[in-house]
Amino acid sequence: MHPSAFFLPTFLEAVRTNTEESIASIMTEPIPGVFSFAMLQPNFCDMLLEEVENFEKWVHAMKFKIMRPNTMNKYGAVLDDFGLESMLNQFMEEFIAPISKVFYPEVGGGTLDSHHAFVVEYGKDRDVELGFHVDDSEVTLNVCLGKQFSGGELYFRGIRCENHVNSETQHEEMYDYSHVPGRAVLHRGRHRHGARPTSSGLRMNLLLWCRSSVFREMKKYQMDFSSWCGECQREKTERQIQCVKATKHFLGVLEGQ
Repeated sequence: MHPSAFFLPTFLEAVRTNTEESIASIMTEPIPGVFSFAMLQPNFCDMLLEEVENFEKWVHAMKFKIMRPNTMNKYGAVLDDFGLESMLNQFMEEFIAPISKVFYPEVGGGTLDSHHAFVVEYGKDRDVELGFHVDDSEVTLNVCLGKQFSGGELYFRGIRCENHVNSETQHEEMYDYSHVPGRAVLHRGRHRHGARPTSSGLRMNLLLWCRSSVFREMKKYQMDFSSWCGECQREKTERQIQCVKATKHFLGVLEGQ
């Protein structure tokens, strides 16, 4: 891990200052819970892409079977499989955890303790798009590494708990994000999303799924997720409205008596 060679100076200074103000100063938040910011040096993006390509060539030459990132992506590589686990754990602990602690405390952002890191590939003879889904993470970092491409927008459709993962999307929850090499997007793992088709070129992204064993254990005993689930929030608001209406009606009846 060589932070000054990996990260842009603006990002590095904001995280090292480590205040809510310094972190917020480099962020844009186009919709609640989705943050975008310039993060990686172009040389680091190129270096990581070259490393992945070398690994894939070696796997092919040795006739090994490569472990793919997840059940949805047929192309790409798990970065922890070829020596990057320690570096990426430091990446999470020192540079993602301070941000997550500020913006995602309600989903374990302050107790991240493990990760799953991988690169995905989209384009001709690669994955073309990615269906609507949620991630197996508390917090997800998604950084475009390059190369030249068009299309491939990331679309968001609201944050949901397990009980509401297939519920209807509200208009205000819809947002499309266009990838820019070196620029990161950070969101809750339970924020429903997908990737539109990459219409030309080759797009490669670094994904870091950050997890909290503490949050996962605590979640087993929770019933109310209205602090972060959009549908739980709507149901709670509706119950409160109905309660107020019932109270007003009851008071009206008493006054009539």
